[in-house]
Amino acid sequence: MANPLDDVPPTVDDIRKAAETIKPFIYRTPIMTSTSLDEMHGFNFYFKCENFQRTGSFKFRGCMNAVTNVCLNRDTPPILVAFSSGNHAQAVAKTAQLKGLKAHIVMPSYSPAVKINSVKDFGGSVYGCGTLMPEIMSKIEEVKKEQGENAVMIHPYDNPYVMAGQGTVGLEILEQVPNVDAIVVAVSGGGLISGICIAVKSIKPSVKIYAAEPENVGDKYRSFLAKKRIPMESRPKTIADGLTAPIGSLTWPVLQEHLTDVIPVTEEEIISAMYLSWERLKIIVEPSAAAAFAASFKLKHLSSSIGVQNVCVVVCGGNVDLASIPPKPST
Repeated sequence: MANPLDDVPPTVDDIRKAAETIKPFIYRTPIMTSTSLDEMHGFNFYFKCENFQRTGSFKFRGCMNAVTNVCLNRDTPPILVAFSSGNHAQAVAKTAQLKGLKAHIVMPSYSPAVKINSVKDFGGSVYGCGTLMPEIMSKIEEVKKEQGENAVMIHPYDNPYVMAGQGTVGLEILEQVPNVDAIVVAVSGGGLISGICIAVKSIKPSVKIYAAEPENVGDKYRSFLAKKRIPMESRPKTIADGLTAPIGSLTWPVLQEHLTDVIPVTEEEIISAMYLSWERLKIIVEPSAAAAFAASFKLKHLSSSIGVQNVCVVVCGGNVDLASIPPKPST
């Protein structure tokens, strides 16, 4: 990759290089297990806890890798510009803080207050905007113009260095759970799951990789069935606010090649999975992460899961707005 804006997905070697680049900054997050969940669903579950990562989600990996590479061979420091409803915003702001850079983040009006406040705590400047992608992109261009020629956009998923950084999660899973048969990952723009696909399929191609998506979003599920990228017509409404981005142009070809299946989950299933993770694992997971929990509990109903025993669920984040936790669904 010649520069951070190359329109080519990373290779497994790029992901290995990213692992070395970000190693001094990230946490090697733990794997947790639960005998009770194993017995309930008939698999050996391994939970990769990226909710314990810096800034509370996997996003920090990709941001640190992208920004480190942006800073190479520059005479003047970059001014970081990004858009996000939360986790990517926090990751860019924290990375900027550690690197001594300025971060300017465009956050749509539906962004949770807890995530907006976190960005500000890390020293980032927040710019509000509307909810539709044209409005967001217009605001980004405005902010970039204000910041001048040193402004550099750090895309939340359609950036090969971001994808490579997220792919380091896959490398760690193979090291920590060498007998893994399947991995379940929540999908939004696709940066995390595409990075994991490249890393894991390059090293252990037999591993099945499943995407978890809220039913209320659905563009990844429709795209998977149609075998072509189906655009998102409007912003979907789901408790999993971090899973509402359209699939990326860089990430989609990777998913099309490597995904085993896309598993839709209902809002009730997501909320139930949140409570189950709190009660059984004693960890805080956000709704986006709970979508992967919910999908993993449906694996046994899929014919593609025959022969699968050891399932790794990626707990992508733990940034919960405690003021707006929904009530537990009645059983």
